[in-house]
Amino acid sequence: MRIVITGGFGFLGRQVAGALLERRAFRGVPIDRLVLADRFVPAASPVADDPVVDVVQGDLTERLNELFAEPVDLVIHLASAVSAECEADFDLGMAANVDTTRALLDAARAQSAAGGPVTRLVFSSSVAVYGSDPALPLPSVVSESALPTPRSSYGTQKLVCESLVADYTRRGFVDGRVARLMTVSVRPGKPNAAASGFLSGIVREPLAGLPAVCPVRPDLRVALASPRRTVEGILKVAEAERGSGPGRLEGAVPVNLPALTVSVAEMLATLRRVAGDAVAGLVTVAPDPAVEAIVGSWPAAFDNARAAALGLEADPSFESVVRDYIADHSDAVTAVLPDAAGPARLAPID
Repeated sequence: MRIVITGGFGFLGRQVAGALLERRAFRGVPIDRLVLADRFVPAASPVADDPVVDVVQGDLTERLNELFAEPVDLVIHLASAVSAECEADFDLGMAANVDTTRALLDAARAQSAAGGPVTRLVFSSSVAVYGSDPALPLPSVVSESALPTPRSSYGTQKLVCESLVADYTRRGFVDGRVARLMTVSVRPGKPNAAASGFLSGIVREPLAGLPAVCPVRPDLRVALASPRRTVEGILKVAEAERGSGPGRLEGAVPVNLPALTVSVAEMLATLRRVAGDAVAGLVTVAPDPAVEAIVGSWPAAFDNARAAALGLEADPSFESVVRDYIADHSDAVTAVLPDAAGPARLAPID
C-alpha cells in the first residue's frame, strides 16, 4: 500500500499522516510507503523521520511524475490555496486549486490507463461551496441535497474540483470521494491567510498571552469542527466502501463532515469560562466587512445524517474543543489559566 498526501506538511496533512502512521495500515493492508508532498518542507519533522515516509518537495504539478513513478493506491489531496488569498488573487486560486487538482486527477487516470491500480482519491472540499444567493436562499439546515451557490472564488474553485472528481469517478478513471470540511478550530501554529482563520486565532492567541482581533460581529453563527474530528472524518471517507447502507458511500456525492454550530459570542464566552477574564480580554471585536462577507455567506447549521451513517459525530460542545486544544498543545498555552496547576487539572466538562 502506497499512499500520497498532498499538502503533507500543512497542519491537517501532518495530522492525517500521524494518524496513518499510528495505524500502520489502511483498511487492513500494511502501509509500505507514505509519501508527503508539499511545496514547503520543514527542516525537522517527527513525521518525516518515520522509516516508511518519503518526502517530495516542490510545486505539485511539477512533481507528479515523481509521485506516480511507483503505483499510488491512495491520494489524500489536502494541498490548496485558502479563501482570503484566493479572493485577493484570482489567478493564484485557479492555479493552486483547479489546475493542480485536474493535473493530479489526470496523473491518476494515466496510471489506471497503463494497467496500474485505480487510485482511491480523497478530495478535501469546503463548507465554502455553499452560499446564500438572494435568488435561491439556503435552507436553515443544510444537507448534501442543497444546491451549492458559492459566494467566493475559493468556494467556486472547490465546487469545480468536486465536479471533476465526480466525473473522473463516473468514468472509472479514479475512485474519488469528496469530504466537505467545516472550518477547523482550534488550529495550532501561526495564523494563515484563510478568511476563517480568526475562528482559531481568537482562542489560540489569547491562550498564548497574545492579543487577537475578531473581524465579525459576535452574533454571527458558524459551523466548526475540531482537528480531531476533521482528521477522523477524512479517514472515514477514505476508508468507506462503495454501496448503500450504513458505513458505505453511495456514488460520488460529497459528504459534509459533521458540524458544531456555535456563535462567535458563544466561542468568546467559552474562552472566558475556561481561561478567565484576563485571557478573554485579549480579544478585540473590530468588524471587517470583507471577512464578514466571506464567512457570513457560509451556512452555520448542517444535517449530519450522511456523516453519521459513516459513524461520524460532531464535537459535543465548543468547550470540549477548547479543552482538547489545551490538552494537545499545552506547550503553546502560556497564559495563566484559572487553575494554577495547569491545563491537565482543568475541571472536567459536565
